[in-house]
Amino acid sequence: MMIEAKNINFYYGNFHALKGINIAIPANTVTALIGPSGCGKSTFLRLFNRMNDTIENAKLTGECLVNGQNIYDKTVQVDALRKNVGMVFQKPNPFPKSIYENVAYGLKVNGVSDKKYIAERVEQSLVAAALWDEVKDKLHQSAFALSGGQQQRLCIARALAISPSVLLMDEPASALDPISTSKIEELIHGLKEKYTIVIVTHNMQQAARVSDKTGFFMYGELIEYSDTKKMFLNPENIQTQNYITGRFG
Repeated sequence: MMIEAKNINFYYGNFHALKGINIAIPANTVTALIGPSGCGKSTFLRLFNRMNDTIENAKLTGECLVNGQNIYDKTVQVDALRKNVGMVFQKPNPFPKSIYENVAYGLKVNGVSDKKYIAERVEQSLVAAALWDEVKDKLHQSAFALSGGQQQRLCIARALAISPSVLLMDEPASALDPISTSKIEELIHGLKEKYTIVIVTHNMQQAARVSDKTGFFMYGELIEYSDTKKMFLNPENIQTQNYITGRFG
């Protein structure tokens, strides 16, 4: 499912956080958003499942399109949108429930009551998140008994259970050790066959490893957006080159 931003401007009160962003992200790809802290990457990411709606004095102009539909249109139901656009955060945030109930939660909230179907989706989602083999014998134990890396994969499984088309990931590995990070990266690589994935990362090596396309943000502007290989080997913009080579940022 393709997602697109058309002339997006976003304000926190008087602060102009995103300036004239235009980007088209193809379906079934991994797109990395890189850039220094405070440059607008996470703000931009959160627009696509309307996480910024609750912020006081926030203002958006332009269009955020998911599969051609402007998701800020008055006819769009936010709950339905969030079923289609899953979100994984920087720190693992499992619910204080069992492993099984964490994954089943979204289905139950959305009115699914067929126990056989729920059990199948829980297993499928844990398999997709590369966690099933590690937890299949302890599904009814607390999610808090899992390691940080396992908790993050559980959160990914929870997002996958309701069958989204788009998966947004806000620095999903930044709180994890290198081995867990590697597992998350492998997982991202495998998931793009079924999902359109956008990942915010501070780790440029990670962006180079996992993404097909990369967008470089600076001071609220999208400076450059291209195939990842091209951006890292032959960026068009001097600011991009300076950031990637570590001259600033």
